[in-house]
Amino acid sequence: MKKLQRSQRWRKIRASWRDTLLLLREFAWPLFLFILAMVGGGLLYFALSQFANQPVNSRTEAVYLILSLTFLQPLGDFPTQWYLQLFYFLMPVIGISILAQGLTDFGVLFFNRHARSKEWEMAVASTFNNHIVLIGLGHLGFRVMKNLHELHQDVVVIELNPNADLVAAAKSLGVPVIQEDGKRPEALESARIKKARTIVLCTQNDSMNLQIAFKARRLNPDIRVVARIFDDDFAWTLREEFGFEAMSATGIAGPSFAASAAGVDITPPISVEGETFSLARLKIAENSDLVSLSMAEIEQNYDVSVVLHRQNQESDFHPAGDVCLAADDFLAVLAGPTQITRLVEDNKE
Repeated sequence: MKKLQRSQRWRKIRASWRDTLLLLREFAWPLFLFILAMVGGGLLYFALSQFANQPVNSRTEAVYLILSLTFLQPLGDFPTQWYLQLFYFLMPVIGISILAQGLTDFGVLFFNRHARSKEWEMAVASTFNNHIVLIGLGHLGFRVMKNLHELHQDVVVIELNPNADLVAAAKSLGVPVIQEDGKRPEALESARIKKARTIVLCTQNDSMNLQIAFKARRLNPDIRVVARIFDDDFAWTLREEFGFEAMSATGIAGPSFAASAAGVDITPPISVEGETFSLARLKIAENSDLVSLSMAEIEQNYDVSVVLHRQNQESDFHPAGDVCLAADDFLAVLAGPTQITRLVEDNKE
């Protein structure tokens, strides 16, 4: 938990820095106008001073003179020609007005990030790598997001019409919510889709989920796709043809979606005597808490049934209770969504 909190604090620092850089880009235009006024005014003053027989030594000195005038620090004697005198009165007004407007806008935006909620969430999202992008923050999407957070997975949410309460709950968990249309490639890119490992699609529109899935694949060909699909036959076709993890939106879909998004191969749930079960297959991580645990301990501690253990390219469909797990082993279990969630959480590095 402390490690997670340190990671979140460091992410906020990085997001603040990147957001500040974006603000500086917005300040670039007033800065450009200010420089243009100083250089242009200096060159014009140099030309007019030559015409009035009151020349300055060089164009560079003329620009420096205009810059000094802008901040009410004139150099040398007051000129006698009226058109040169105008510079002494106009340049402070022009220069300070440009800078003041730019600095005021920058200060308001910098110290009031809540007024720029979307930009701030995008800045936070830009700090993520190897994360999960979740499309849709409805009731299913929120459950999936919460389950993923409990699994210590990094999540970025995209929702076009977010519910204020759900957004507040997500932000309290440190999950950025970008208010955008997930069908737009720009929205996916703002969630750093090219660096994500999984996209989870939880909208209530099968066609929209499919459309976003293909756009995500174009931007990131290696991304894992987990999609909510209402039609079971269509879901099966998507799994067979495109390798999508397509699931029906049942009452236990939240934990199942979360486990699948976290990198676990999981089958659609079945119901046995009123209880729901799925077959889940996971790879044992290098620093997993499951390393060195025996099959008997796995079954007893997590209330699951081990159906396969694969080690050194050899599969055992009935592993003995004293066989222990090692890093890079594969384990298949039959269990309910809650038990699978606990197993996945403890398997994370």
